[in-house]
Order: sequence, then C-alpha cells, then structure tokens
Amino acid sequence: MPKKPLLPASNLKRMIGFVREFSSNQLHLLLNNMQKMKRILITGAAGFLGSHLCDRFINEGYHVIGMDNLITGDLKNIEHLFKLEHFEFYHHDITKFVHIPGKLDYILHFASPASPIDYLKIPIQTLKVGSLGTHNLLGLARVKKARILIASTSEVYGDPLVHPQTEEYYGNVNTIGPRGVYDEAKRFQESITMAYHTFHGVETRIVRIFNTYGPRMRLNDGRVIPAFIGQAIRGEDLTIFGDGMQTRSFCYVDDQVEGIFRLLHSDYVYPVNIGNPDEITIKDFAEEIIKLTGTSQKVVYHPLPINDPLQRQPDTTKAKELLGWEAKVNRAEGMKITYDYFKSLSKEELSKEEHKDFSKYIF
Repeated sequence: MPKKPLLPASNLKRMIGFVREFSSNQLHLLLNNMQKMKRILITGAAGFLGSHLCDRFINEGYHVIGMDNLITGDLKNIEHLFKLEHFEFYHHDITKFVHIPGKLDYILHFASPASPIDYLKIPIQTLKVGSLGTHNLLGLARVKKARILIASTSEVYGDPLVHPQTEEYYGNVNTIGPRGVYDEAKRFQESITMAYHTFHGVETRIVRIFNTYGPRMRLNDGRVIPAFIGQAIRGEDLTIFGDGMQTRSFCYVDDQVEGIFRLLHSDYVYPVNIGNPDEITIKDFAEEIIKLTGTSQKVVYHPLPINDPLQRQPDTTKAKELLGWEAKVNRAEGMKITYDYFKSLSKEELSKEEHKDFSKYIF
C-alpha cells in the first residue's frame, strides 16, 4: 500500500511558502543589522593597548577588524576574540598598501613599537609605521569616508621644559638622538594627520597617550612597570636609571581606553592628553613595588639613558572640559590588578630575558 503523505499537498505548499518568506525576512533583517552595525579597524590590535581597545569596541556592539604584523604584538592578547562572529583579524604590515573590503566607519591607528628597547632595536620600522603606515591609513580613511583616530604620545614633548605638559607645548626633542626615531615618528604622524584633515577634509582625532599600564604588558620591554614587577617576582634587584628623582604619571588601561573612546566620538580635531596626572618619582615608585610584592630586594642605580625625560605629567584640563573624562583608577588599585596578572604568567614567561626576536625585520 502506498504511504499516506504526512501533510496534504496544499498544506505542504503553504509551509514551503512560509519558510521562504521567513528566510527572506530573516536575511533582510540580518543585512539591515549588518548595515547598522558600525565597523572599526584597529591597527596594532595584538598589542597591549590595541587588544584592550578590541575588547571595548566588541563590548560596545561594533564589528571589529584587527590588524597587526605581530612584530611586537602577541596573538595571545586577542585569541579569546577569534570565536566571535563580529571580530576578524588580518596579519598585515600597514607600511604596505591596506585594503579593507566593505564599509568602514572608524579607524584606530595604534600600530607602532612603543617601548624604548623595541624602537632602539628596530628604528627604521618605527619610523616607517609612523610615516608610511599613517599615510596608508589616512588614505584608507579618505576613500572610506571613515573617521580616524591616531595614537600619538607624551613623547612628542621630549624632555619637557614646561611642567605639567599642556597640548599647546611644542616640546623639547632631540631629532637625531636615540629616542628621536619614536618621538619624530609620532610628531610627523600628527602633522600628516592634520594635513589630511585640513586639505582633504578627513575626520581626524589625535590622542596623546601618557604612561599606561595594566594586564597584557610585555615583560622586559624596557618600561618601568613590567621591569620592576618582573625583577621583584624573580627575586632580582630593582634597577633604576639615573638618581630616581625623574617623575612619571601612570594611567590604568581601562581609564585610557575610556578616554580614547570618548575622544573618538567627540567633535574635537586637535590633540588631547589622556593620562593620569598623579605624579611620582621613580625612586618612590620602586619602594611601592617592593611593598606591593612583599619582597625585600635592594634598589641599584645605573646611568640615565640619553634624552630620557626627567619629568612627565599630563595637564588633562582639555580632556575634562571637552570629554568629561578623568582618570578613576588610583595607582594602588591598578597596580594590584597588574601584579596579579604578572603573577599568573608561567615560569617560562617570567624567566625570559628577550621576548621578541626582531632579526627577520631588520633590513
């Protein structure tokens, strides 16, 4: 006997029609949502600050496109994002032509070596990413009609003769000194960004980042916080360069990301300092690290490197007035979180003296 159909033919036809209509509606809705969702390119995405920015914009509902050549970045910083539908990653060097298919609403340019050890080992690459890389991204922003925010730095002030540093201060930089490759790359970056804004009408934003710290910093990259904490955990003496009376102002990464987020969405095109104005001498900071880690190392002193800034403190008046921003996380709280992060690293990571091999990048 022939089997009875599960549904009458007329019902089956109606059901097929319904499925087709439903699928079409769902597809239309999906495409609409994709059009509404803002797309942002973040260069230097696998770096310390870039990876935290990826997290923030994912959490804010953006489609994030990360890009990094991994010369100083580490995929471990963003591997938790790879499973997400609205995150994609390009392993690419932005000093070469940059192409992103589809629409693009925003660009955050955070690709660059940022520690003294790194940019002294790869000076040419540091200059190229600040010049050729920035040029490529500004061109992309122009074509896509995207707003671009570039990561400048307090290093544009050099060894400042004005204290604290306001955005109107032009700086005191040795253009041919060992640190000049980073300082001048960032100063040129600001100049070409403003040129694209005034000449081509590109929507641009410039953030001058002061010393920032938190989880995902690289050990032994030459910056004082990972250097001190790494030495303390390994039971080594804490090394101070100079007499320890030079000052720094440390901003926790969450505060920094909040300031960058607000600046990107503001209508202000000129540079803005983002940093924590709570200033401390390096000598006093070393004592804080010893207290935090509960260790008993002694502090040893070595000569101060050439052109190392003696003072660093941001004037954040503009950030407060224009963005309603100020640092919230105090140093004790932020350092506790950062110390816990470093303690969680493997013994192998903690014992490494060199965390990056730049040999294949030197040419």
